[in-house]
Amino acid sequence: MPRPTSSPWRIIAASTQSPLKTSRADVNIFVLLNLVLLNLVGSEQIMFPNFTTQTYAIADSTSGSIHLHVRIGGSGPPLLLLHGYPQTHVMWHKVAPALAQHFTVICPDLRGYGDSSAPPTDALHLTYAKRTVANDLVMLMTQLGFDTFRAAGHDRGGRVLHRLLLDHPQRVSRAAVLDIVPTRHIFKTIDQQMATIYEHWFFLIQPDGFPERLIGHDPDYYLTTKLKRWSASADAFTDEAIAAYCRCFRRPEVIHATCEDYRAAATIDLAHDEADLTAKIECPLLVLWGAQGAMEKHYDVLQIWQGLAQQVQGQALPCGHFVPEEAPTETVRSLLNFFT
Repeated sequence: MPRPTSSPWRIIAASTQSPLKTSRADVNIFVLLNLVLLNLVGSEQIMFPNFTTQTYAIADSTSGSIHLHVRIGGSGPPLLLLHGYPQTHVMWHKVAPALAQHFTVICPDLRGYGDSSAPPTDALHLTYAKRTVANDLVMLMTQLGFDTFRAAGHDRGGRVLHRLLLDHPQRVSRAAVLDIVPTRHIFKTIDQQMATIYEHWFFLIQPDGFPERLIGHDPDYYLTTKLKRWSASADAFTDEAIAAYCRCFRRPEVIHATCEDYRAAATIDLAHDEADLTAKIECPLLVLWGAQGAMEKHYDVLQIWQGLAQQVQGQALPCGHFVPEEAPTETVRSLLNFFT
């Protein structure tokens, strides 16, 4: 297996370096830590049988260039799967192999997440604007030779997909968004009850590194607590998936980048959304959400999306927020019925 190029290797190497002579114990620790990391990365590969992992360089007007960590498998028409917060592409591991029997499935880590680049931010949060992230994905699919493609996005990935559908309507033939209503709608209608559930929307946008420092004190606790609180069943998450999420989320640059994702949502993304108030999604849209989650309890999800797209269908599935992991069978069935 190729040696990963992401930062955990550098962190481990740095932790064992010393200006003094390296002892046998130091060498043994270094080898052990690298074997542990290899095992973690290897377990992620096992979750995606017959998929390959590659890194793609993407030109970027905000930071020069970035790389996207991408897992690809299957054959047939291209299907792009976009993950949400605080996860990585691994969240698709229960559904991607089944979908790969019908499609060429492309699962990237979004910029700032997983093993993809987490470039420095800017004062306007343009580096993590949904428009910027959507452009990454359009360039990725162009590199892969796909002029048009199907796409599904969960949580933050769904918000990126929404922007992609407005900015690049000719690129996507059919799209699915999972367990979201549009960002602008939430900010315009949020009440005390919903703000309590979505407290992270307001915590993560705080400035001056405040949320980064608090999360960074115990990132594993923060991440696993979010998984438990937003799901209908914490048993839905495999140990291997949780290990993959924690491995990446421990990176300080990822914690900062994911906060920037939310800061962008509360600023520049809203400006872009305001400019496109009359624009409608042109391709057929599938909307799926958890019957036991916040969307079902607080919004008429299908009606909201019907006002923003020309062709909409959808349903609630028996789960909480993390639809592909909590209800994988129903998710596969719904996506196959829609995309084929």
